[in-house]
Amino acid sequence: MFAPEKDVQSYIHFGLYALQHRGQESAGISISDGSDIKTKKKMGLVSEVFQGDTLENLSGYNAIGHVRYSTEGDSSVTNAQPLTITCKLGKISIVHNGNLKNAKGLRKRLEEEGTIFQTTTDSEILAHLLAKSSYNNIIDGLKEVASMMKGGYTFLLMTTDRLIAFRDAHGFRPLSLGKVDGGYVLSSETCAFDTIGAEYVRDISPGEMVVIDKQGITSTTLLEPKDPSLCIFEYIYFARPDSNLIGKNVHLVRKELGKELAKESNITADIVSGVPDSSLSAASGVAEALNLPYEMGLIKNRYIGRTFIKPNQEMRELGVQVKLNPVNATVFGKRIILVDDSIVRGTTITNIIKTLRDAGAKEVHILISSPPVKFPCYYGIDTSSCGELIASKLNVEEIRTEIGADSLQFLSIQGMVRAVERVPGLNENTGYCLACFNGEYPVTEED
Repeated sequence: MFAPEKDVQSYIHFGLYALQHRGQESAGISISDGSDIKTKKKMGLVSEVFQGDTLENLSGYNAIGHVRYSTEGDSSVTNAQPLTITCKLGKISIVHNGNLKNAKGLRKRLEEEGTIFQTTTDSEILAHLLAKSSYNNIIDGLKEVASMMKGGYTFLLMTTDRLIAFRDAHGFRPLSLGKVDGGYVLSSETCAFDTIGAEYVRDISPGEMVVIDKQGITSTTLLEPKDPSLCIFEYIYFARPDSNLIGKNVHLVRKELGKELAKESNITADIVSGVPDSSLSAASGVAEALNLPYEMGLIKNRYIGRTFIKPNQEMRELGVQVKLNPVNATVFGKRIILVDDSIVRGTTITNIIKTLRDAGAKEVHILISSPPVKFPCYYGIDTSSCGELIASKLNVEEIRTEIGADSLQFLSIQGMVRAVERVPGLNENTGYCLACFNGEYPVTEED
């Protein structure tokens, strides 16, 4: 956020609360008053990192914040963001969402040139590329090095007196621009604008770079745009239901996914329920389309993080065991259609089915509002190998047996795309990355 007439620390702080669902491992803020950049980051939730008088030492008109979900590099305070460096371009603080597909090659090259890395994240690669650029100002430096980075990403960078944002050429990860009185704000999701009272202006375009300073806002093409490929998993799981991506409301998209899933299914049941929270919208769509009662079958402990984005399998399994509890009066003796957004590793759904059976459910039929996740993601989701994806090893019937469901059905790829496209948005020509479902990767090593 950049607002010369304001102290923006509280805006950034509350904005991070709105984005907490995107990462629970660490949180951080960098802020500048025009003379220096101060950074505070720590492991934990936003509420744990910024306690008591922590924010009193952070004041300024230019700031960036980050909540981390590790997709590259381990979960440690060393890898927490923002990443702040001092180099020939001055003091720079960086936050990053996504993954660099060619991170290993870039890191190897930089290390051979004598670079010493302080973290194991691919976010640090941009810092070293900038430090080694042939230019002495950050804008020209970015123009020189941005094309070296392949993958799906959004970056925010701040100097003492400027805020810079850019997206990759395909636009895998979302980034929106908002306006507040006397300044501008950028966010991965529009729900953060609502939280701090900002007005949505537009989405940052694929390949676009925006620079904000006291003279105003300027936009330039940093990378030549390629086929638009917004990650469709943002709609399915990552984004909050009250956010809009390319003008499409996430809740409405998920409800359409549920309706499409109902059309493809042929199940007799008594009630429909959803796995809290990201599946509730799709479950309401299924119930509406099948003309079945929508019931609360599971209660979520609000103080446990999202299991899919916890950093290792053991922690995911423990998280599921304490995260959800059945509503016995609702599920006892019932044939249940349980809707979930996806099956990635199979951890969550297996434990949930056992929980419902222990609570007296007569039958548990699983409907998944996305296709089977069969292929790794290299653009910002922590599924980097086929070995951890249950659908890459087992067919649907084998998965059904493995998780212990009475029946199992996934939404088709065609049905998923139809559902997303049914919801009106700002740009109906937008394409989506479906690589985790069909193995067709928009970015290749040759790009």
